Amino acid sequence: MSSKGKFLSLLGPAVVAGVAYLDPGNVATNLTAGTHYGYLLLWVLVAANLIAWLVQYLAAKLGLASNKSLSRIMGERITSPFGRFLYWLQAQLVAIATDLAELIGGAVALNLLFGWPLLAGCLATAVVSTGLLYLKARGGAKTFEYLIFGLIVMTSIGFISAISAWTPQAGEFLTGLTPRLTNTESAVIALGILGATIMPHAVYVHSALSRDRLGVISPKSNNQKLLRIIKWDVSLAMFIAGTVNIALLILGAVIGITNHSDDVIATVFNEIMSAGGATFAVLFALALLASGLASTSVGTYAGEVIFDGLLVKRSLPLVVRRMITLVPALFVLSLGLGATDVLVLSQVFLSFGIPFALFPLIRLTSDKNLMGDAVNTRFTSLLGYCVAGALTGLNLWILIQFFG
Repeated sequence: MSSKGKFLSLLGPAVVAGVAYLDPGNVATNLTAGTHYGYLLLWVLVAANLIAWLVQYLAAKLGLASNKSLSRIMGERITSPFGRFLYWLQAQLVAIATDLAELIGGAVALNLLFGWPLLAGCLATAVVSTGLLYLKARGGAKTFEYLIFGLIVMTSIGFISAISAWTPQAGEFLTGLTPRLTNTESAVIALGILGATIMPHAVYVHSALSRDRLGVISPKSNNQKLLRIIKWDVSLAMFIAGTVNIALLILGAVIGITNHSDDVIATVFNEIMSAGGATFAVLFALALLASGLASTSVGTYAGEVIFDGLLVKRSLPLVVRRMITLVPALFVLSLGLGATDVLVLSQVFLSFGIPFALFPLIRLTSDKNLMGDAVNTRFTSLLGYCVAGALTGLNLWILIQFFG
């Protein structure tokens, strides 16, 4: 195989992990940001994508250099069984909140397309995504990556094409790049954008995928070459995710919603139907469905990685893993809550799991004994800690605003 062929063959882990940045939670949060605040929070989305690039690069680098996932290393280093259980609990709650968003997103898409009840749509999404994971088990990681990439292409085309019925104003777009917030609610949505973009479960997944694809085949002397491949892989994934997410925020901004009690996704779908016709509306709904299917498959795999690394050294049966995340989603849907509101709140919840993944990730990738020649530079570690500290501070500020 030529060097170019080898290079292309090693791309993929970041794209699979990056599907987390195109999940229904991102869709709901970015549309809500756009419809409620116009371009105000665009700067948050751009900053979140830049931070996510750094986080995913560090996660992939950890898997490559250590040949272990983040959860496995934490399971080995937390010596107290109770401490290990607490760390697993927060990570598992993050995975459940993630999968909750994915399943509900798929259910909403099936409701828009076929009028299915949300509970039925949730079950159908769970069944199909479980089938994708069975294909991963039988066909291997590369087959799974091809399937996920196909769903990502469908997601990207559907969401980006929806803007074609409107003409965004460049001047307003540029004003959104100025950092500012207007009130506590806009800060909560900003936190949701951060939680939706810098997703903790993607850190666990990417370190495992990098371990499985690169760590096994990499002699230490080739680490620098593989690190360059990782940078390209992460850059491709984040470019796709960033483009689609910005398109969603712009779509929300050009539509706008005066009645904030309306369900945002359903309202946007109806507006696309009115302004662009049935074709673009169906593409939008299909993109939401593809987003839910792809991301819930990766989310379930994240639960496996977390459980395997922190509690046991063997995998749970796939059906058991699926039920751990399916039952909470069915319960939430049975409460009759607004689908978009649940999606946005799940992303806010995810943001509180960021410090528990980010601080250990930076600490471990700064460990020369563990990382060898792939260890962080001082600047990278300092930048990482500053980012983690800022995100933690924002979380604490939100808690103070609500409970102080």
